[in-house]
Amino acid sequence: MRTVAFHTLGCKVNQYDSQAMLELFEQAGYEPRAFSDVADVYVVNTCTVTGTGDKKSLNAVRRALRTNPSAEVVIAGCLAQRDGEKLLETGARLVIGNARRGEVVKLLEEAVEKGERVAAVTDILRTPYEPLSISSHEGHTRAVLKIQEGCDRYCTYCIIPYVRGGIRSRRPEEIAREACCLAQAGFQELVLTGIHLTSYGRDLENETLLDAVRACDVPGVCRIRLGSLEPVIVTEDSVQALRQEKKLCPQFHLALQSGSDAVLKRMRRRYTTEDFRRACQLLRNAFPACAITTDVITGFPGETEEEFSQTVAFCQEIGFARMHVFPYSARQGTPAAMMPNQVKRALREERARRLIAVGNELAEQYQASWIGKTVEALLEETDENGLTHGYTAEYMPCAVPGGTPGKLCSVKISGISDKELTGVIAQ
Repeated sequence: MRTVAFHTLGCKVNQYDSQAMLELFEQAGYEPRAFSDVADVYVVNTCTVTGTGDKKSLNAVRRALRTNPSAEVVIAGCLAQRDGEKLLETGARLVIGNARRGEVVKLLEEAVEKGERVAAVTDILRTPYEPLSISSHEGHTRAVLKIQEGCDRYCTYCIIPYVRGGIRSRRPEEIAREACCLAQAGFQELVLTGIHLTSYGRDLENETLLDAVRACDVPGVCRIRLGSLEPVIVTEDSVQALRQEKKLCPQFHLALQSGSDAVLKRMRRRYTTEDFRRACQLLRNAFPACAITTDVITGFPGETEEEFSQTVAFCQEIGFARMHVFPYSARQGTPAAMMPNQVKRALREERARRLIAVGNELAEQYQASWIGKTVEALLEETDENGLTHGYTAEYMPCAVPGGTPGKLCSVKISGISDKELTGVIAQ
């Protein structure tokens, strides 16, 4: 039997796309293998959001060919979309980008049969929504459900609109069909994801993100979690509507990127810190004690020490439950890469370390606020010490002695150990 191994870099959308392609290989008779094992085919689903993503993607291709020099390698995803035929120099048999992934097996086998190396990279800006779907996921209780593709925001630092194309939304009836399939496979939590989730439905008639959430409210699903959003989607009306969705998790990832209005303007982010502050207040009014998480970039071109200090102060004011911090990475072809006053790499990274420390403090404070309270946890797996690990609705990791994986239970929180809430199952 032929075997296939996947390595996925980057975002949850990539995780979904990899699972969809894996299922196509399985349907064609391929047996999955771990990426570290010897396989006949290796698929590297790449990321190009940062220079680190580029490097890790190429390292994965080299690692696959070291493991099995005679293997066929497929390079997919954002770096493949960006560099196309150039990546054939790596020894890959097929470079496929962010379209035609539904044809991945056919394209690969045709290339092998003809003895050719093929770059099947199409113009992503004119590509309709590709009807990929999944029926399983590598997790035990939680599955990613992709509902949207592409972005047309063109933030000055971001390469994604160029490699993912414009806004394309999945219709609610298709979302509901896949949600039912995943529920039947045993997944109790669905994470709605997309490249720019905030734009969901703009290309459809009278459809909004709320319709996508409602489409996932099917028997067997007890939690619906939203992926990354922007504050512009948070209005009084939208928050009150979401509040009525009882399965919606009270965890909201609002991408900040900078706490300085001047930097936000240079980034072309289309909101101010006041807009962001108002969005957080609306969410907290409707969902008391909700977790608000974020992304922040340090060292954007022209960022002064004062602007960075404004970001630190703003993050402390908001009190994020978790922060993902990244030093700015110039992407060739974006406006920011050509801006004057580029911040030196060492300073970008030093600011990132400082902000990560702030984020860790805020995360500890948020976790500590739950000690003594009872939370709802979806348990996932039991370790060798008899502790069963899972996540609260706010996406905080927790551990309890005993417990049954796959069960939703109430947990009385008594402490924190190794960044994980600890407690006992409430009787």
